[in-house]
Formats: sequence, structure tokens, C-alpha cells
Amino acid sequence: MAKQKAVVIYSGGMDSFTLLNKVVKEGFDVYALTFNYGQKQVKEVEIAKKACAQLGVAHKILDISAINTLMQSSSLIGTEEIPEGHYESESMKSTVVPNRNMILLSLAIAYGVDIKAGKVYYGAHSGDHAIYPDCRPEFVQKMNDVAGIANYEHVSIETPYLNSTKGEILKDGISMGLTYETTWTCYNGRDKACGKCGACVERLEAFSENNVTDPVPYE
Repeated sequence: MAKQKAVVIYSGGMDSFTLLNKVVKEGFDVYALTFNYGQKQVKEVEIAKKACAQLGVAHKILDISAINTLMQSSSLIGTEEIPEGHYESESMKSTVVPNRNMILLSLAIAYGVDIKAGKVYYGAHSGDHAIYPDCRPEFVQKMNDVAGIANYEHVSIETPYLNSTKGEILKDGISMGLTYETTWTCYNGRDKACGKCGACVERLEAFSENNVTDPVPYE
């Protein structure tokens, strides 16, 4: 019997890395999909490529960077400096990329229909809920409803970590025997992670919570 196909939106970060491995271990025929949407941390795209090669999963990198001209208000794309501090800080709202997950999920669902995959996975988690509207449970529910009527074939949106913290996601990854040197979380696309942006702060907290040293180099 052929394996069921699944699309995984794979950014190259630690959450999507854990998710990708989880879906592989659950026995799906996995198709990873990575997007270059003009983000400053485009380094994550190359990291994603390396991780998929190591895992031996099918991997597409889709260049949709032209859309960045529509999203200059986000500090992840435009000229504004990326803020430092915790995700719960009001300043972190500048990192919201307008409608990003709706766009990425729409493309992933189209891919799922095309290759006859019944599921699309993405790594939304509870730490995102405070500032990212497109990572909240109500968004996932409504997007799933729309996905059910947008095509003849229903492709469901799966978010196994929707109610998990980053620390809990890392704990799950550690239990699977994963190591995280082939991941990139920092919002700055420099040689080393900055250790100060919201993404880095939350990542470092997760490693500290699990009493594990983060293998990624920091400035």
C-alpha cells in the first residue's frame, strides 16, 4: 500500500524542522515546501535545503520574492530595523508579514491538490499567538474551512504544535533524537544568529528550559 502524501511548509527554523521530522516518522510520503518571499533571513532557505537533503525528502524551493514589494511595512522585509526583545513586546508586531500564512498555505494547498496529498502541515505554535494573527487557532479553523470548499479535493491543514510552546516543541524533538545545528531561527540573515531578536530570545529560552545547549553559533 502506497504511503499517504503530505506537504510540509518548511522554513528551516527549529519548529518546522521538528515538525518535518515528526511527519516523516509518522510514515507519510513527505514533500517539503520552502518559500523565499523576500525575507531578510533568506539564509533559512539554504539551511532548509541542507536539512531536506540529509533527510532524503522531496523538497521544492519556491521564489515568490516579488511579493515583498507589497509587504514593506514588515521589519522582516522592509527597511525598518528588526526589533530586539521578547515576542510579547509590543515592538515585535513590526515583524508581522501581512497575510503571509494565508498566502503560503494557499500555495501549499494547491501543491497538495496537484500531487494528491491529503494534508498540509505548518508549524504554528502557542508562542506565536500573541502577535501573529495567522498562527491563532481561529485562523487555522477558518482556513481549513475555506480549503474544504476551494477545491474538489479536500486538503486539510494540520498544526500538531498549535497549542505547544517552543520549549515543548524542542522537548518533542529531543525525544525523537533530533539535533538542531541544521536550523536557522534568527530574523537577521547574518553569518551568526544575533541572540537578541524575538525569534532568538524565544529559541534560547526553549533550549534553557530543556537544559540543552543550542548548537547554532551566536554573535
